[in-house]
Amino acid sequence: MKFTSTRDKNRRVGFSTAITSCMPPDGGLYAPAGEENLRNWILYLNDKTSFQSIAATLTSALIWDEFSPIISEAIAVKAFPFSPVVRQLDSSLYVLELFHGPTGFHKDFGFSYLFACLEYVLLMKGEKAVVAAVCTGADSTSIAHALKDKKHLTALLLFPEGETKGFDESDCVWKGGNLLPLEVKGSLDDCYRLVKELFSRRDYVEKYGLTVANTANIGRLLPQTFFYMYAFSRLKSNVCGPIYYALEAENYGDLASGLYGWRFSLPVHGFITNCTSDLTVDGSNRAEVTDAMIPLTERAVANPAHPSNLERLEDIFIANPAVMKGLVFPAKVTAEDIEGAAKELFMKYGEFVEPGAACAYAAAQKSGELIYAENGAIVLVVRDHPALFADQIRLYCGEEPKIPERFEKNKYPVVPQKSILPQLTEIIAVLDGIK
Repeated sequence: MKFTSTRDKNRRVGFSTAITSCMPPDGGLYAPAGEENLRNWILYLNDKTSFQSIAATLTSALIWDEFSPIISEAIAVKAFPFSPVVRQLDSSLYVLELFHGPTGFHKDFGFSYLFACLEYVLLMKGEKAVVAAVCTGADSTSIAHALKDKKHLTALLLFPEGETKGFDESDCVWKGGNLLPLEVKGSLDDCYRLVKELFSRRDYVEKYGLTVANTANIGRLLPQTFFYMYAFSRLKSNVCGPIYYALEAENYGDLASGLYGWRFSLPVHGFITNCTSDLTVDGSNRAEVTDAMIPLTERAVANPAHPSNLERLEDIFIANPAVMKGLVFPAKVTAEDIEGAAKELFMKYGEFVEPGAACAYAAAQKSGELIYAENGAIVLVVRDHPALFADQIRLYCGEEPKIPERFEKNKYPVVPQKSILPQLTEIIAVLDGIK
């Protein structure tokens, strides 16, 4: 499979290039160049097929021109000693839980797969790379875990002042590890700005082998398609009607990856999500991407630090406009709807869910007539462990989930060993020190 920029279809690169030089020079984002007919393989899946096996086979099928079946299997085994979990709540409602990785964070899957792929590519080239990341929440813990034993990768982690946490000192470069945490004497916005400025300089990108770990990198987004294949393997023998996935819009990464799965022949009838200012419904109550009205030539370059996958979503809509309107179902969801959905899941099923999943469930409730009329099933995508949102859940439900001991590291601050002013020259000085 080749990958093209969302802004220049004539730019075609391989997967290795797309994950190492992750930001196309034209300001767009890399996306799969076409569709893949994997239907025959998908129909052979069953509830005994492991997530590792699905990841290995899909990697080999999609990136066959660069990764052999043996290498694809090795990457999947290394990346995924953990798996999603699918559970049935009632006759028409299932949950797809993505928090069964080491940190309870859905990004465990994406980081682990991306870094495993990068490590192999860099090993073959005899090169090294620096992964730049702005850290909030459990990002740093997840990145640190995924980078264990990687010899060709260093992670440049930027924390806003007073927020350095989530890793062990032994993982840092000055202790022989591969984490380079920096406390930026400024805000979270300063951290995002610094990464954006860093990637605006192509000479710096090439000199330091810079890439990113967020979904601006197609290598972080592609493994999310595996989730939907895995869920289908668990439902295919139990569900006779159509299957719909309910997910929060957020930065559109889950939706884009689900639609890529559809383009790879995943049997799915639709994706239900919440309306946003950019993804909404038209006068006929059908999906519409409002940003598509602005020509790409008049837009700012894609932000490597704080990405939105809206441009990838537009790319899919433009290629299949009629189909997309019949496959994506946005619903208007309010804060009250989200609270009510969280309460209902708790009262009816005893389920604590993070706010994003509550939002998705609220959207599904508003699309219920469509789904239940066809005897369909909803798969609710639950990304992160509810314990990571204990305070919010307590407000919704009056109770809160117990926090597993392994999540404690996410909360405790680490005394920063390196602090910098929010200036690009300071980051360059640090990078020069590790070259």
